[in-house]
Amino acid sequence: MTIVKGFVAGFIATVALSALMLLKSAMGLMPDLNVIDMLAKMTGAGIAAGWLVHFAIGSLAWGGLFAYFNESIPGDTQWIKGMVFGTAAWAAMMIFVMPAAGAGFFAINLGFMAMLATLVLHWAFGAVLGLVYEAEMPTHHGGKHA
Repeated sequence: MTIVKGFVAGFIATVALSALMLLKSAMGLMPDLNVIDMLAKMTGAGIAAGWLVHFAIGSLAWGGLFAYFNESIPGDTQWIKGMVFGTAAWAAMMIFVMPAAGAGFFAINLGFMAMLATLVLHWAFGAVLGLVYEAEMPTHHGGKHA
């Protein structure tokens, strides 16, 4: 089922995104930008809940929506479609999650670099999402995907 492939691709893309987020933190870059901490505070249930919500959003919501809307997403390749989709996911985060977390609309309270860094992270997420999704799709005549 295509949606399940989206969930799997979303999970793997979330693992990649999480690794980049941990690397960013380990390097001491933008310590105020800690999405897991923001999600934990929003749930009121601690860091484990923040990670759970992060993986649920990336795997189930974004992975499932990517699979569902895949044919409608602009782009000639799945990784480009993933980056376009990642941009939309980033915009949703900037409009809904950041204000709810107290970071302001488009994370304005954290500064321009936080907004830019989250965009780059979402592009990486989207590229991995598209590449994994494509790898899961059976190839038929002429290289077209089912």
